[in-house]
Amino acid sequence: MSMAATIAQFGRMLENLDRWLQAGVQHAETRKFDPNVLAQARLAPDQYPLIGQVQSACDTAKFTAAYLADRTPPSHPDTEQTIDELRARIRVCREFLGTFSDGDFAGGEERRVSPRWLEGRWVLGAEYVARFAIPNFYFHVTTAYAILRHNGVALGKMDFIGAGTWAEVVRE
Repeated sequence: MSMAATIAQFGRMLENLDRWLQAGVQHAETRKFDPNVLAQARLAPDQYPLIGQVQSACDTAKFTAAYLADRTPPSHPDTEQTIDELRARIRVCREFLGTFSDGDFAGGEERRVSPRWLEGRWVLGAEYVARFAIPNFYFHVTTAYAILRHNGVALGKMDFIGAGTWAEVVRE
């Protein structure tokens, strides 16, 4: 998969994540509880709550795009506390991803990527995407999905995949 296609897929999955959060709000309203209770929900005591899962998915998407295109990503201070704030973060992240064109990623596979957590070390862009960005992104998106499902939000496989984005490419 090309670097541009990977970033586009991150954008589509963030769009799905936004829909899941909206479904969580609807679920909470139907059950008559504050939807923001879901923001602190988690699957295990040592895992991030939903807030952290969404923040991490957004960060992985924006940093990957920025690293591959040799741009500076926008700063997000991780201050979100509500579902509405999480949805706003997703929207800002998707808008950032939308500023890239295929040409922005030219040479991205061979670009040296040096995230802060590598403490001065680096990896090639292609290795970063294959061995870290894609697995990390899907870990956090899948965990967010599982947290919502665990809390009774009616989501299914096609919600995860994104029935609308899948239908766009099906041909007869």
